[in-house]
Amino acid sequence: MSFLPFHTHLPEPQPVAIGDFGAGGAIPEEVVERQEPIILKGFVSHWPMVDAARNGARAFHDYLSAFDQGAIVPIAAGSPALGGRLFYNKAFNGLNAEQGSARLGEVLARIAAAAEADESPLIYLASAEIDQVLPGLHASNFVPFGEHNPRASVWIGSRTRIAAHNDLPRNLACVASGRRRFTLFPPSQTPNLYVGPFEVTPAGRPISLVDFAAPDLQRYPQFKDAMATALYADLGPGDALFIPSMWWHHVEAEAGFNLLLNYWWRPAPLHLGTPQDVLNHAMMTLRGLPEGEREIWRDLFDHYVWAGDAGQGDHVPDHARGLLAPVDEKIAERTRAYLVSRLER
Repeated sequence: MSFLPFHTHLPEPQPVAIGDFGAGGAIPEEVVERQEPIILKGFVSHWPMVDAARNGARAFHDYLSAFDQGAIVPIAAGSPALGGRLFYNKAFNGLNAEQGSARLGEVLARIAAAAEADESPLIYLASAEIDQVLPGLHASNFVPFGEHNPRASVWIGSRTRIAAHNDLPRNLACVASGRRRFTLFPPSQTPNLYVGPFEVTPAGRPISLVDFAAPDLQRYPQFKDAMATALYADLGPGDALFIPSMWWHHVEAEAGFNLLLNYWWRPAPLHLGTPQDVLNHAMMTLRGLPEGEREIWRDLFDHYVWAGDAGQGDHVPDHARGLLAPVDEKIAERTRAYLVSRLER
């Protein structure tokens, strides 16, 4: 199996920029502040598990098994007929694959056993915190992040295709085993990617409904406009990819035994919550208003939100500003309690 070919009747994606930062260093600040993706070629090639992966699926299985302490992990599994694609079922009320849990050792053994098959089953462990499922592995396979405080997760599986989605945090995706192709789109392409339901999703984030292996341009005609902006990154063991906040990315794992370790982090403090909650509530409360009223609220958002902390409360005594002041943890806690009380009415 190899990566899906790009379709000749669609614009061809352009390659992601490649940066040469060497191996073994901290994440460069110039990368952290980027607004576009960049490949860090060979950035984690010094990791012991990358060396183990180069010796084949069985050697990689044995290396990971040394850190296995019997964790129970959530997995998705399906037949070879799925072609590795994780998606909705026909009713759009769940996954097209079976979901359950198993001991990590069993999952690793099943992936290693199927790694050499031409048509391997879909086996996928998504976004498990590395210190919980493979304690000790991260001690010798990590990227220093300085003042940043990322969450480190592992993604382990057979050959898979993950629908285009976006994530709020910034993301450094590090390939330890296998090969991955990322096809990426800027956040502005949301209207052209035909995003599915918000409430029921395969993995917590809304996804594009377009099948990248066979895009239906009659049903999704604007997808060709998205492809005109697309970038692609082909990664092998030891490579890393920086994905800025909210960039759409479709992920294809080509090898029989794939492991990606990723880091998610946000510059905003946790007490500010997530903008996704704001969007969900705004869609419920504002979208159905008459046009004139929507315009009033657009002006209010411009003044109180998009302008940033631009002194909207300077005319109010300091002790009484509340949300008109820059939001600290105490203001956030008080505001959250107020919102909960309002939503419960």
